[in-house]
Amino acid sequence: MSVLFFWMVFICFWFSSKAQNSGSHATDLSPLKDFSEQLYPRSSFSDWDFDSGNCCNWSGITCNNSSRVARLELGNRGLSGNISESLGNMEQLIVLNLSHNLFEGSIPNTILHLPNLEVLDLSSNLWNGWFPITMNLPSLKIFNVSINRIGGPVPVGICINSSNISILDLTDNDFNGVLLPDVGNCISLKELLIASNDLSGELPENLFLLHNLEDLYLQENRFSGQLSDSIGKLSKLVNIDLSLNNFSGHLPDVFDRFEQLGYFSAQSNRFTGRMPDSLANSQTITSLSLRNNSLNGTININCSAMVSLVSLNLATNDFHGPIPETLSNCPKLKIINFARINFSGQVPESFKNFSSLSSISLSNSSISNLTGALEIFQHCQNLTTLILTMNFKGEDMSSCYNLQFPGLRIFVIPYCGLRGPIPEWLNGCSKLQLLDLSWNEFSGSIPPWFGNMSSLFYLDLSNNRLVGEIPKELTEMQSFIDDTISLEEASSDIPFFMRRNCTGPSSKYRQVRSFPPTLALGNNHLNGSIWPGFGNLKELHVLDLNHNNLSGPIPSSLSEMRSMEFLDLCFNNLNGSIPPSLANLTFLSRIHRARVWF
Repeated sequence: MSVLFFWMVFICFWFSSKAQNSGSHATDLSPLKDFSEQLYPRSSFSDWDFDSGNCCNWSGITCNNSSRVARLELGNRGLSGNISESLGNMEQLIVLNLSHNLFEGSIPNTILHLPNLEVLDLSSNLWNGWFPITMNLPSLKIFNVSINRIGGPVPVGICINSSNISILDLTDNDFNGVLLPDVGNCISLKELLIASNDLSGELPENLFLLHNLEDLYLQENRFSGQLSDSIGKLSKLVNIDLSLNNFSGHLPDVFDRFEQLGYFSAQSNRFTGRMPDSLANSQTITSLSLRNNSLNGTININCSAMVSLVSLNLATNDFHGPIPETLSNCPKLKIINFARINFSGQVPESFKNFSSLSSISLSNSSISNLTGALEIFQHCQNLTTLILTMNFKGEDMSSCYNLQFPGLRIFVIPYCGLRGPIPEWLNGCSKLQLLDLSWNEFSGSIPPWFGNMSSLFYLDLSNNRLVGEIPKELTEMQSFIDDTISLEEASSDIPFFMRRNCTGPSSKYRQVRSFPPTLALGNNHLNGSIWPGFGNLKELHVLDLNHNNLSGPIPSSLSEMRSMEFLDLCFNNLNGSIPPSLANLTFLSRIHRARVWF
Protein backbone atom coordinates (compact mmCIF):
# COMPACT_ATOMS: atom_id res chain seq x y z
CA MET A 1 0.00 0.00 0.00
CA SER A 2 2.78 2.39 0.92
CA VAL A 3 4.62 1.65 -2.37
CA LEU A 4 1.49 2.36 -4.39
CA PHE A 5 0.96 5.62 -2.51
CA PHE A 6 4.56 6.63 -3.16
CA TRP A 7 4.21 6.13 -6.92
CA MET A 8 0.92 8.03 -7.01
CA VAL A 9 2.52 10.96 -5.23
CA PHE A 10 5.56 10.83 -7.55
CA ILE A 11 3.42 10.75 -10.70
CA CYS A 12 1.27 13.65 -9.49
CA PHE A 13 4.39 15.67 -8.66
CA TRP A 14 5.96 14.87 -12.04
CA PHE A 15 2.89 16.00 -14.00
CA SER A 16 2.61 19.11 -11.85
CA SER A 17 6.28 19.96 -12.46
CA LYS A 18 5.95 19.25 -16.17
CA ALA A 19 2.95 21.52 -16.47
CA GLN A 20 4.72 24.26 -14.58
CA ASN A 21 7.85 24.19 -16.74
CA SER A 22 6.07 23.78 -20.04
CA GLY A 23 4.70 27.27 -20.08
CA SER A 24 5.19 30.78 -18.74
CA HIS A 25 2.96 32.62 -16.38
CA ALA A 26 0.24 34.33 -18.40
CA THR A 27 0.83 37.53 -16.44
CA ASP A 28 4.18 37.98 -18.23
CA LEU A 29 3.20 36.97 -21.76
CA SER A 30 0.83 39.86 -22.33
CA PRO A 31 3.27 42.67 -21.39
CA LEU A 32 6.04 40.98 -23.38
CA LYS A 33 3.81 40.94 -26.44
CA ASP A 34 2.91 44.62 -26.00
CA PHE A 35 6.60 45.37 -25.51
CA SER A 36 7.80 43.55 -28.64
CA GLU A 37 5.09 44.94 -30.91
CA GLN A 38 6.28 48.52 -30.37
CA LEU A 39 9.93 47.84 -31.18
CA TYR A 40 12.13 47.45 -34.25
CA PRO A 41 13.73 45.53 -35.80
CA ARG A 42 11.25 42.70 -35.38
CA SER A 43 13.98 40.24 -36.35
CA SER A 44 15.41 40.72 -32.86
CA PHE A 45 12.40 38.80 -31.55
CA SER A 46 12.36 36.01 -34.12
CA ASP A 47 12.37 33.31 -31.44
CA TRP A 48 9.64 34.96 -29.37
CA ASP A 49 6.79 32.57 -30.24
CA PHE A 50 3.73 33.69 -28.32
CA ASP A 51 1.71 30.73 -29.59
CA SER A 52 3.97 28.37 -27.67
CA GLY A 53 2.94 29.89 -24.37
CA ASN A 54 6.50 29.48 -23.03
CA CYS A 55 8.85 32.46 -22.94
CA CYS A 56 11.44 31.02 -20.58
CA ASN A 57 13.61 29.80 -23.47
CA TRP A 58 13.43 33.00 -25.50
CA SER A 59 16.58 35.00 -26.08
CA GLY A 60 17.09 37.74 -23.53
CA ILE A 61 14.76 36.16 -20.98
CA THR A 62 15.53 34.21 -17.82
CA CYS A 63 12.76 32.80 -15.63
CA ASN A 64 12.72 31.96 -11.93
CA ASN A 65 11.56 28.69 -10.37
CA SER A 66 7.96 29.81 -10.66
CA SER A 67 8.26 30.31 -14.44
CA ARG A 68 8.00 34.05 -13.99
CA VAL A 69 10.31 36.32 -15.96
CA ALA A 70 13.10 37.39 -13.62
CA ARG A 71 15.58 38.87 -16.09
CA LEU A 72 14.89 40.77 -19.32
CA GLU A 73 18.25 41.50 -20.91
CA LEU A 74 18.19 43.03 -24.39
CA GLY A 75 21.27 45.25 -24.33
CA ASN A 76 23.17 46.23 -27.48
CA ARG A 77 20.65 44.90 -30.03
CA GLY A 78 20.00 48.05 -32.04
CA LEU A 79 16.40 48.21 -30.83
CA SER A 80 14.33 51.34 -31.38
CA GLY A 81 10.86 52.55 -30.51
CA ASN A 82 9.00 53.25 -27.28
CA ILE A 83 8.74 51.09 -24.19
CA SER A 84 5.31 49.76 -23.31
CA GLU A 85 3.86 50.80 -19.96
CA SER A 86 2.73 47.21 -19.50
CA LEU A 87 6.27 46.14 -18.55
CA GLY A 88 5.31 47.46 -15.14
CA ASN A 89 3.06 44.40 -14.74
CA MET A 90 6.07 42.07 -14.64
CA GLU A 91 6.40 42.37 -10.91
CA GLN A 92 8.86 39.45 -10.58
CA LEU A 93 11.54 41.22 -12.65
CA ILE A 94 14.90 41.38 -10.92
CA VAL A 95 17.02 42.63 -13.85
CA LEU A 96 15.90 44.95 -16.67
CA ASN A 97 18.71 45.74 -19.10
CA LEU A 98 17.82 47.73 -22.23
CA SER A 99 21.17 49.50 -22.55
CA HIS A 100 23.03 50.48 -25.74
CA ASN A 101 19.98 50.65 -27.99
CA LEU A 102 18.04 53.44 -29.71
CA PHE A 103 15.04 53.74 -27.40
CA GLU A 104 13.54 57.22 -27.32
CA GLY A 105 10.73 59.15 -25.74
CA SER A 106 10.09 59.20 -22.01
CA ILE A 107 10.89 56.44 -19.57
CA PRO A 108 7.62 54.71 -18.57
CA ASN A 109 6.66 55.50 -15.01
CA THR A 110 5.41 51.95 -14.43
CA ILE A 111 8.89 50.34 -14.61
CA LEU A 112 9.96 52.62 -11.76
CA HIS A 113 7.57 50.85 -9.40
CA LEU A 114 8.62 47.22 -9.79
CA PRO A 115 8.90 45.85 -6.25
CA ASN A 116 11.61 43.23 -6.87
CA LEU A 117 13.78 45.06 -9.41
CA GLU A 118 17.45 45.07 -8.38
CA VAL A 119 19.15 46.18 -11.61
CA LEU A 120 17.77 48.84 -13.97
CA ASP A 121 20.10 49.64 -16.87
CA LEU A 122 18.70 52.04 -19.49
CA SER A 123 22.06 53.58 -20.41
CA SER A 124 23.24 54.66 -23.87
CA ASN A 125 19.89 55.28 -25.51
CA LEU A 126 17.97 58.32 -26.74
CA TRP A 127 15.63 58.79 -23.78
CA ASN A 128 14.62 62.43 -23.42
CA GLY A 129 12.24 64.67 -21.55
CA TRP A 130 12.03 64.89 -17.79
CA PHE A 131 12.47 61.89 -15.59
CA PRO A 132 9.25 60.77 -13.84
CA ILE A 133 8.76 62.78 -10.68
CA THR A 134 8.63 59.83 -8.29
CA MET A 135 9.95 56.30 -8.24
CA ASN A 136 9.58 53.43 -5.80
CA LEU A 137 12.05 50.60 -6.32
CA PRO A 138 12.61 49.19 -2.82
CA SER A 139 14.92 46.36 -3.96
CA LEU A 140 17.06 48.44 -6.31
CA LYS A 141 20.84 48.01 -6.14
CA ILE A 142 22.05 49.32 -9.53
CA PHE A 143 20.45 52.27 -11.33
CA ASN A 144 22.04 53.35 -14.63
CA VAL A 145 20.48 55.86 -17.04
CA SER A 146 23.80 57.32 -18.24
CA ILE A 147 24.41 58.68 -21.76
CA ASN A 148 20.90 59.81 -22.65
CA ARG A 149 19.14 63.15 -23.03
CA ILE A 150 17.12 63.13 -19.80
CA GLY A 151 16.48 66.54 -18.27
CA GLY A 152 14.81 68.11 -15.27
CA PRO A 153 15.65 67.55 -11.62
CA VAL A 154 17.19 64.35 -10.29
CA PRO A 155 14.28 62.04 -9.48
CA VAL A 156 12.87 62.40 -5.98
CA GLY A 157 12.87 59.35 -3.76
CA ILE A 158 15.83 57.41 -5.11
CA CYS A 159 17.52 57.41 -1.74
CA ILE A 160 14.33 57.28 0.31
CA ASN A 161 12.66 54.34 -1.39
CA SER A 162 15.83 52.60 -2.64
CA SER A 163 18.09 52.72 0.38
CA ASN A 164 19.98 49.57 -0.69
CA ILE A 165 21.24 51.10 -3.94
CA SER A 166 24.99 50.65 -4.42
CA ILE A 167 25.51 52.18 -7.90
CA LEU A 168 23.79 55.36 -9.09
CA ASP A 169 24.87 56.43 -12.57
CA LEU A 170 23.26 59.53 -14.14
CA THR A 171 26.33 60.47 -16.22
CA ASP A 172 26.01 62.48 -19.44
CA ASN A 173 22.43 63.72 -19.35
CA ASP A 174 20.75 67.11 -18.89
CA PHE A 175 19.71 66.84 -15.24
CA ASN A 176 19.60 70.24 -13.56
CA GLY A 177 18.93 71.75 -10.18
CA VAL A 178 20.72 70.63 -7.03
CA LEU A 179 22.16 67.29 -6.05
CA LEU A 180 19.78 64.86 -4.33
CA PRO A 181 18.72 66.45 -1.04
CA ASP A 182 18.13 62.97 0.41
CA VAL A 183 21.41 61.50 -0.84
CA GLY A 184 22.48 60.79 2.74
CA ASN A 185 19.84 58.04 2.93
CA CYS A 186 21.67 55.97 0.29
CA ILE A 187 23.80 54.41 3.01
CA SER A 188 24.87 51.47 0.83
CA LEU A 189 26.02 53.64 -2.07
CA LYS A 190 29.47 52.76 -3.43
CA GLU A 191 29.42 54.61 -6.75
CA LEU A 192 27.87 58.06 -7.26
CA LEU A 193 28.36 58.95 -10.93
CA ILE A 194 26.64 62.17 -12.01
CA ALA A 195 29.22 63.73 -14.32
CA SER A 196 28.34 65.77 -17.42
CA ASN A 197 25.00 67.25 -16.39
CA ASP A 198 23.83 70.74 -15.45
CA LEU A 199 23.66 70.36 -11.67
CA SER A 200 24.54 73.36 -9.54
CA GLY A 201 24.76 74.69 -6.02
CA GLU A 202 26.87 73.52 -3.10
CA LEU A 203 27.31 69.90 -2.16
CA PRO A 204 24.80 68.91 0.54
CA GLU A 205 26.33 68.11 3.90
CA ASN A 206 24.55 64.76 4.09
CA LEU A 207 26.58 63.60 1.07
CA PHE A 208 29.40 63.10 3.54
CA LEU A 209 27.36 60.49 5.46
CA LEU A 210 27.94 57.92 2.71
CA HIS A 211 30.67 56.04 4.50
CA ASN A 212 30.70 53.18 1.96
CA LEU A 213 31.29 55.47 -1.04
CA GLU A 214 34.24 54.46 -3.23
CA ASP A 215 33.72 56.43 -6.47
CA LEU A 216 32.56 60.05 -6.57
CA TYR A 217 32.35 61.51 -10.08
CA LEU A 218 30.90 65.05 -10.15
CA GLN A 219 32.86 66.50 -13.09
CA GLU A 220 31.38 68.73 -15.79
CA ASN A 221 28.57 70.32 -13.80
CA ARG A 222 28.15 73.74 -12.19
CA PHE A 223 28.72 72.88 -8.54
CA SER A 224 30.09 75.80 -6.53
CA GLY A 225 31.21 76.86 -3.09
CA GLN A 226 34.04 75.55 -0.96
CA LEU A 227 34.82 71.87 -0.68
CA SER A 228 33.94 70.95 2.88
CA ASP A 229 36.41 69.35 5.26
CA SER A 230 33.67 66.77 5.81
CA ILE A 231 34.69 65.04 2.59
CA GLY A 232 37.39 63.49 4.75
CA LYS A 233 34.67 61.38 6.41
CA LEU A 234 34.38 59.39 3.18
CA SER A 235 37.46 57.40 4.07
CA LYS A 236 36.78 54.56 1.59
CA LEU A 237 36.94 56.78 -1.48
CA VAL A 238 39.14 55.41 -4.25
CA ASN A 239 38.31 57.86 -7.08
CA ILE A 240 37.27 61.53 -6.82
CA ASP A 241 36.65 63.74 -9.84
CA LEU A 242 35.49 67.31 -9.21
CA SER A 243 36.85 68.78 -12.44
CA LEU A 244 35.12 71.36 -14.64
CA ASN A 245 32.95 72.92 -11.94
CA ASN A 246 32.97 76.22 -10.04
CA PHE A 247 34.39 75.10 -6.71
CA SER A 248 36.45 77.79 -5.00
CA GLY A 249 38.52 78.46 -1.89
CA HIS A 250 41.23 76.24 -0.47
CA LEU A 251 41.40 72.51 -0.92
CA PRO A 252 40.72 70.90 2.49
CA ASP A 253 43.73 69.38 4.22
CA VAL A 254 42.08 66.02 4.83
CA PHE A 255 43.70 63.70 2.30
CA ASP A 256 45.43 61.69 5.00
CA ARG A 257 42.01 60.34 6.01
CA PHE A 258 41.51 58.49 2.73
CA GLU A 259 42.71 54.94 3.16
CA GLN A 260 42.95 53.99 -0.52
CA LEU A 261 42.45 57.10 -2.64
CA GLY A 262 44.10 56.49 -6.00
CA TYR A 263 42.66 59.14 -8.33
CA PHE A 264 41.96 62.78 -7.52
CA SER A 265 41.07 65.37 -10.14
CA ALA A 266 39.95 68.91 -9.35
CA GLN A 267 41.07 70.56 -12.58
CA SER A 268 39.30 73.56 -14.11
CA ASN A 269 37.81 75.05 -10.95
CA ARG A 270 38.65 78.17 -8.96
CA PHE A 271 40.64 76.68 -6.12
CA THR A 272 43.23 78.97 -4.51
CA GLY A 273 46.00 78.76 -1.95
CA ARG A 274 48.72 76.19 -1.52
CA MET A 275 48.48 72.49 -2.21
CA PRO A 276 47.47 70.83 1.08
CA ASP A 277 50.32 69.02 2.83
CA SER A 278 48.20 65.90 3.23
CA LEU A 279 47.72 65.80 -0.55
CA ALA A 280 51.40 66.40 -1.27
CA ASN A 281 52.25 63.48 1.05
CA SER A 282 49.61 60.97 -0.04
CA GLN A 283 50.97 57.44 -0.15
CA THR A 284 48.08 56.02 -2.21
CA ILE A 285 47.37 58.52 -4.99
CA THR A 286 48.45 57.34 -8.44
CA SER A 287 46.93 60.16 -10.53
CA LEU A 288 46.69 63.78 -9.38
CA SER A 289 45.31 66.57 -11.58
CA LEU A 290 44.85 70.14 -10.32
CA ARG A 291 45.27 71.77 -13.74
CA ASN A 292 43.67 75.13 -14.49
CA ASN A 293 43.09 76.60 -11.04
CA SER A 294 44.73 79.45 -9.12
CA LEU A 295 46.88 77.47 -6.73
CA ASN A 296 50.05 79.23 -5.62
CA GLY A 297 53.24 78.82 -3.66
CA THR A 298 55.95 76.36 -4.55
CA ILE A 299 55.25 72.81 -5.67
CA ASN A 300 55.68 70.81 -2.48
CA ILE A 301 55.37 67.22 -3.71
CA ASN A 302 57.07 64.87 -1.23
CA CYS A 303 58.38 61.97 -3.29
CA SER A 304 59.49 60.11 -0.18
CA ALA A 305 55.81 59.78 0.73
CA MET A 306 54.13 59.74 -2.71
CA VAL A 307 55.42 56.31 -3.60
CA SER A 308 52.38 55.43 -5.75
CA LEU A 309 52.24 58.60 -7.88
CA VAL A 310 52.25 57.88 -11.62
CA SER A 311 50.66 60.99 -13.21
CA LEU A 312 51.00 64.60 -12.00
CA ASN A 313 49.16 67.43 -13.77
CA LEU A 314 49.54 70.89 -12.21
CA ALA A 315 49.43 72.93 -15.43
CA THR A 316 47.97 76.44 -15.60
CA ASN A 317 48.30 77.51 -11.98
CA ASP A 318 50.10 80.31 -10.16
CA PHE A 319 52.90 78.21 -8.70
CA HIS A 320 56.31 79.83 -8.69
CA GLY A 321 59.91 79.01 -7.96
CA PRO A 322 62.09 76.41 -9.65
CA ILE A 323 61.04 73.03 -10.99
CA PRO A 324 61.32 70.73 -7.93
CA GLU A 325 64.63 68.85 -8.01
CA THR A 326 63.24 65.99 -5.92
CA LEU A 327 60.66 64.84 -8.49
CA SER A 328 63.15 62.34 -9.84
CA ASN A 329 62.86 60.56 -6.47
CA CYS A 330 59.20 59.66 -7.08
CA PRO A 331 59.74 55.97 -7.88
CA LYS A 332 56.70 55.48 -10.18
CA LEU A 333 56.17 58.96 -11.61
CA LYS A 334 55.84 58.68 -15.40
CA ILE A 335 53.76 61.63 -16.59
CA ILE A 336 54.21 65.32 -15.69
CA ASN A 337 52.28 68.27 -17.06
CA PHE A 338 53.72 71.59 -15.84
CA ALA A 339 52.54 73.69 -18.81
CA ARG A 340 51.81 77.38 -18.25
CA ILE A 341 53.50 77.61 -14.85
CA ASN A 342 55.84 80.55 -14.38
CA PHE A 343 58.95 78.71 -13.26
CA SER A 344 62.33 80.30 -12.85
CA GLY A 345 65.58 78.79 -13.98
CA GLN A 346 66.29 75.60 -15.88
CA VAL A 347 65.53 71.89 -15.94
CA PRO A 348 67.09 70.40 -12.77
CA GLU A 349 70.30 68.42 -13.17
CA SER A 350 68.74 65.73 -10.97
CA PHE A 351 66.38 64.81 -13.82
CA LYS A 352 69.27 62.85 -15.33
CA ASN A 353 68.30 60.17 -12.82
CA PHE A 354 64.58 60.33 -13.62
CA SER A 355 64.40 56.75 -14.89
CA SER A 356 60.59 56.38 -14.62
CA LEU A 357 59.73 59.53 -16.63
CA SER A 358 57.96 58.82 -19.93
CA SER A 359 56.08 62.06 -20.75
CA ILE A 360 56.62 65.66 -19.73
CA SER A 361 55.18 68.99 -20.83
CA LEU A 362 56.90 72.21 -19.83
CA SER A 363 55.06 74.26 -22.42
CA ASN A 364 55.11 78.02 -21.77
CA SER A 365 56.83 77.63 -18.42
CA SER A 366 59.51 80.36 -18.73
CA ILE A 367 62.48 78.00 -18.64
CA SER A 368 65.79 78.65 -20.39
CA ASN A 369 68.92 76.85 -21.61
CA LEU A 370 67.59 74.46 -24.25
CA THR A 371 70.96 72.79 -24.79
CA GLY A 372 71.22 71.99 -21.09
CA ALA A 373 67.63 70.70 -20.99
CA LEU A 374 68.20 68.33 -23.91
CA GLU A 375 71.46 67.04 -22.47
CA ILE A 376 69.61 66.24 -19.24
CA PHE A 377 66.48 64.69 -20.79
CA GLN A 378 68.51 62.34 -22.98
CA HIS A 379 69.41 60.45 -19.81
CA CYS A 380 65.71 59.69 -19.13
CA GLN A 381 65.83 56.24 -20.65
CA ASN A 382 62.03 55.76 -20.81
CA LEU A 383 61.19 59.21 -22.21
CA THR A 384 58.72 59.05 -25.11
CA THR A 385 57.02 62.48 -25.05
CA LEU A 386 58.79 65.85 -24.71
CA ILE A 387 56.79 69.09 -25.07
CA LEU A 388 58.72 72.36 -24.70
CA THR A 389 56.51 74.89 -26.53
CA MET A 390 57.06 78.64 -26.00
CA ASN A 391 60.32 78.59 -24.05
CA PHE A 392 64.01 79.33 -24.70
CA LYS A 393 63.22 82.59 -26.53
CA GLY A 394 65.71 83.27 -29.27
CA GLU A 395 68.18 80.55 -28.27
CA ASP A 396 70.06 78.38 -30.75
CA MET A 397 68.80 74.85 -31.28
CA SER A 398 71.38 72.45 -29.87
CA SER A 399 73.46 70.98 -32.67
CA CYS A 400 75.30 68.50 -30.45
CA TYR A 401 75.86 65.38 -32.53
CA ASN A 402 76.03 63.14 -29.46
CA LEU A 403 72.47 63.77 -28.25
CA GLN A 404 70.55 60.50 -28.20
CA PHE A 405 66.82 59.96 -27.73
CA PRO A 406 66.30 56.36 -28.90
CA GLY A 407 62.80 56.00 -27.43
CA LEU A 408 61.42 59.47 -28.22
CA ARG A 409 58.12 59.36 -30.13
CA ILE A 410 56.78 62.88 -29.66
CA PHE A 411 58.89 66.05 -29.75
CA VAL A 412 57.04 69.36 -29.75
CA ILE A 413 58.92 72.66 -29.56
CA PRO A 414 57.13 75.40 -31.58
CA TYR A 415 56.84 79.14 -30.84
CA CYS A 416 60.34 79.42 -29.39
CA GLY A 417 62.12 81.57 -31.99
CA LEU A 418 64.91 78.99 -32.14
CA ARG A 419 67.76 79.69 -34.58
CA GLY A 420 70.11 77.57 -36.60
CA PRO A 421 69.68 74.57 -38.90
CA ILE A 422 67.48 71.58 -38.16
CA PRO A 423 69.82 69.51 -35.96
CA GLU A 424 71.37 66.28 -37.21
CA TRP A 425 70.79 64.48 -33.91
CA LEU A 426 67.08 64.21 -34.78
CA ASN A 427 68.09 61.70 -37.43
CA GLY A 428 68.88 59.27 -34.62
CA CYS A 429 65.34 59.48 -33.20
CA SER A 430 64.22 56.48 -35.20
CA LYS A 431 60.93 56.04 -33.31
CA LEU A 432 59.67 59.59 -33.81
CA GLN A 433 55.98 59.71 -34.72
CA LEU A 434 55.22 63.41 -34.24
CA LEU A 435 57.69 66.26 -34.70
CA ASP A 436 56.64 69.91 -34.45
CA LEU A 437 59.36 72.53 -35.05
CA SER A 438 56.99 75.20 -36.37
CA TRP A 439 57.02 78.93 -35.59
CA ASN A 440 60.75 79.18 -35.04
CA GLU A 441 63.59 80.69 -37.08
CA PHE A 442 65.22 77.54 -38.37
CA SER A 443 67.29 78.15 -41.48
CA GLY A 444 69.07 76.11 -44.10
CA SER A 445 67.52 73.26 -46.07
CA ILE A 446 65.19 70.46 -45.07
CA PRO A 447 67.27 67.35 -44.32
CA PRO A 448 66.55 64.47 -46.72
CA TRP A 449 66.81 61.91 -43.89
CA PHE A 450 63.25 62.75 -42.82
CA GLY A 451 62.24 60.42 -45.64
CA ASN A 452 63.84 57.48 -43.79
CA MET A 453 61.87 57.96 -40.57
CA SER A 454 59.37 55.15 -41.03
CA SER A 455 57.18 55.98 -38.01
CA LEU A 456 56.93 59.74 -38.56
CA PHE A 457 53.34 60.57 -39.51
CA TYR A 458 53.15 64.22 -38.38
CA LEU A 459 55.89 66.63 -39.49
CA ASP A 460 55.39 70.36 -39.04
CA LEU A 461 58.25 72.60 -40.20
CA SER A 462 56.02 75.54 -41.11
CA ASN A 463 56.72 79.19 -40.32
CA ASN A 464 60.50 79.07 -40.34
CA ARG A 465 63.20 80.33 -42.72
CA LEU A 466 63.96 77.12 -44.56
CA VAL A 467 65.27 77.37 -48.10
CA GLY A 468 66.02 75.17 -51.08
CA GLU A 469 63.98 72.50 -52.76
CA ILE A 470 61.65 70.10 -50.99
CA PRO A 471 63.70 66.88 -50.65
CA LYS A 472 62.37 64.20 -52.96
CA GLU A 473 62.80 61.74 -50.07
CA LEU A 474 59.72 63.25 -48.40
CA THR A 475 57.62 61.63 -51.13
CA GLU A 476 58.83 58.25 -49.86
CA MET A 477 57.80 58.54 -46.19
CA GLN A 478 56.39 55.14 -45.33
CA SER A 479 53.83 56.32 -42.74
CA PHE A 480 52.19 58.44 -45.47
CA ILE A 481 52.19 55.54 -47.93
CA ASP A 482 51.30 52.42 -45.96
CA ASP A 483 48.37 52.35 -43.51
CA THR A 484 49.45 48.94 -42.20
CA ILE A 485 52.42 50.36 -40.31
CA SER A 486 51.83 49.71 -36.61
CA LEU A 487 52.60 52.70 -34.40
CA GLU A 488 52.84 52.28 -30.66
CA GLU A 489 50.78 54.88 -28.80
CA ALA A 490 52.97 56.92 -26.47
CA SER A 491 51.62 56.76 -22.93
CA SER A 492 50.46 60.22 -21.92
CA ASP A 493 47.71 61.98 -19.99
CA ILE A 494 48.80 65.25 -21.58
CA PRO A 495 46.34 66.88 -24.02
CA PHE A 496 47.72 67.85 -27.43
CA PHE A 497 46.70 70.91 -29.41
CA MET A 498 47.05 71.67 -33.10
CA ARG A 499 46.59 75.12 -34.66
CA ARG A 500 46.83 75.78 -38.39
CA ASN A 501 47.73 79.44 -37.91
CA CYS A 502 48.68 81.75 -35.06
CA THR A 503 45.24 83.36 -34.75
CA GLY A 504 42.89 80.52 -35.60
CA PRO A 505 41.26 78.09 -33.18
CA SER A 506 43.17 75.06 -31.96
CA SER A 507 42.04 71.45 -32.02
CA LYS A 508 42.48 69.29 -28.94
CA TYR A 509 43.52 65.64 -29.10
CA ARG A 510 43.70 63.13 -26.28
CA GLN A 511 45.75 60.63 -28.25
CA VAL A 512 48.59 61.26 -30.65
CA ARG A 513 47.23 58.78 -33.17
CA SER A 514 44.13 60.97 -33.44
CA PHE A 515 46.20 63.62 -35.21
CA PRO A 516 45.66 63.66 -38.98
CA PRO A 517 48.78 62.51 -40.86
CA THR A 518 50.35 65.84 -41.79
CA LEU A 519 53.20 67.32 -43.77
CA ALA A 520 53.31 71.07 -43.10
CA LEU A 521 56.04 73.09 -44.86
CA GLY A 522 54.19 76.36 -45.34
CA ASN A 523 55.53 79.87 -44.70
CA ASN A 524 59.16 79.21 -45.54
CA HIS A 525 61.33 80.15 -48.52
CA LEU A 526 61.26 76.85 -50.37
CA ASN A 527 61.67 76.84 -54.14
CA GLY A 528 61.59 74.38 -57.02
CA SER A 529 58.63 72.35 -58.14
CA ILE A 530 56.07 70.15 -56.41
CA TRP A 531 57.24 66.58 -56.87
CA PRO A 532 54.81 64.32 -58.77
CA GLY A 533 55.84 61.66 -56.25
CA PHE A 534 53.63 63.33 -53.64
CA GLY A 535 50.86 61.32 -55.28
CA ASN A 536 52.34 58.25 -53.60
CA LEU A 537 51.34 59.56 -50.17
CA LYS A 538 47.93 57.91 -50.14
CA GLU A 539 47.59 58.06 -46.35
CA LEU A 540 48.47 61.77 -46.01
CA HIS A 541 45.56 63.90 -44.78
CA VAL A 542 47.10 67.39 -44.68
CA LEU A 543 49.61 68.86 -47.15
CA ASP A 544 50.50 72.48 -46.47
CA LEU A 545 52.93 74.17 -48.90
CA ASN A 546 51.54 77.71 -48.74
CA HIS A 547 53.59 80.92 -48.79
CA ASN A 548 56.74 79.59 -50.44
CA ASN A 549 58.42 80.22 -53.80
CA LEU A 550 57.37 76.99 -55.47
CA SER A 551 56.99 77.11 -59.24
CA GLY A 552 55.84 74.98 -62.14
CA PRO A 553 52.54 73.18 -62.62
CA ILE A 554 50.38 71.41 -60.07
CA PRO A 555 51.05 67.70 -60.69
CA SER A 556 47.96 65.76 -61.70
CA SER A 557 49.31 62.89 -59.59
CA LEU A 558 48.14 64.72 -56.46
CA SER A 559 44.71 63.29 -57.26
CA GLU A 560 46.06 59.91 -56.13
CA MET A 561 46.34 61.15 -52.53
CA ARG A 562 43.08 59.42 -51.67
CA SER A 563 43.01 60.43 -47.97
CA MET A 564 43.66 64.14 -48.52
CA GLU A 565 41.43 66.44 -46.45
CA PHE A 566 43.32 69.75 -46.55
CA LEU A 567 45.54 70.93 -49.41
CA ASP A 568 47.09 74.40 -49.24
CA LEU A 569 49.17 75.61 -52.21
CA CYS A 570 48.38 79.29 -51.93
CA PHE A 571 50.87 82.14 -52.37
CA ASN A 572 53.38 80.37 -54.56
CA ASN A 573 54.40 80.92 -58.16
CA LEU A 574 52.68 77.92 -59.67
CA ASN A 575 51.46 78.08 -63.25
CA GLY A 576 49.21 76.20 -65.60
CA SER A 577 45.72 74.97 -64.89
CA ILE A 578 44.39 73.15 -61.88
CA PRO A 579 44.23 69.46 -62.82
CA PRO A 580 40.60 68.35 -63.21
CA SER A 581 41.55 65.06 -61.56
CA LEU A 582 41.77 66.84 -58.19
CA ALA A 583 38.00 66.58 -58.14
CA ASN A 584 38.56 62.89 -57.39
CA LEU A 585 39.82 63.75 -53.92
CA THR A 586 36.53 62.86 -52.28
CA PHE A 587 37.69 63.56 -48.72
CA LEU A 588 39.09 66.98 -49.56
CA SER A 589 37.29 69.59 -47.47
CA ARG A 590 39.43 72.55 -48.44
CA ILE A 591 41.87 73.50 -51.16
CA HIS A 592 43.73 76.80 -51.03
CA ARG A 593 45.07 77.93 -54.36
CA ALA A 594 45.41 81.72 -54.21
CA ARG A 595 48.13 83.09 -56.50
CA VAL A 596 48.24 79.95 -58.56
CA TRP A 597 49.13 81.55 -61.86
CA PHE A 598 47.58 80.14 -65.04
